[in-house]
Amino acid sequence: MIEQNNGKKDSIAGGKLSGKVAVITGAGGGIGAAAARIFAVEGAAVMITDIQEDRLRAVAADIKDAGGNVSLMVHDIADETQWEMIVKTTVARFGKVDILVNNAGITGNLQASFGERSVSEFNRVLSINLTGQFIGMKSVLPYMSAGSAIINVSSIAGITGNAGGNAYTASKGGSRMLSKGAAIDLAARGIRVNSLHPGYVETPMTHNMEGADAFRKMAIGNTPLGRGASPEELAKGILFLASDDSSFMTGAELIMDGGFTAF
Repeated sequence: MIEQNNGKKDSIAGGKLSGKVAVITGAGGGIGAAAARIFAVEGAAVMITDIQEDRLRAVAADIKDAGGNVSLMVHDIADETQWEMIVKTTVARFGKVDILVNNAGITGNLQASFGERSVSEFNRVLSINLTGQFIGMKSVLPYMSAGSAIINVSSIAGITGNAGGNAYTASKGGSRMLSKGAAIDLAARGIRVNSLHPGYVETPMTHNMEGADAFRKMAIGNTPLGRGASPEELAKGILFLASDDSSFMTGAELIMDGGFTAF
């Protein structure tokens, strides 16, 4: 694992997240990278993590060039020991943790029927998409205070089922309910927990997965707005959930799907 920062001691002042410290996983591209950039613009100091070092460094360089305060670490979110190191390094660098964005995840094979799914693959998807979120929440909680926020990136697959994506659907449904349970448990401490449920988003993950073209055609064909979302659009939803704009919102789902679940 590695760390890098721009040497600044203070975050940009005046934004919606001024003075806040955020940990954002899966920040090497897509929604995570977009969230990291907008968080830095809005004044947060950001610890960004991903398993892909080159992409992570590129995002950190963008944030640094824009005057933001950023550190990075390569990170397997299913590894509890690595989570402990991420949090300790964040606190040592920035002094606290105010926001956790559990964004990292994988799709697994979305083409396999239920009977074709191996137990090992099913467990792998859950270990990253669900257990990884649980470990992350557990790791940051000792350092969070009233006013902190946790955002678990789920999916509309956590609300509606789909053929072939049984492992992914199970993990994202688990993320949704994990968020609700944690929200109730942590409300007395003033820590809010919400889940974000994107529809189809134009990201490297969706473009490169098995059966990508057919899946994109199906998803956009069933989206009333007739297009996929940009990562930046989803990042604005995460910003809302992280900021005081959503101060009376916890245990809720923010659905950003272009109308997909309206049917």
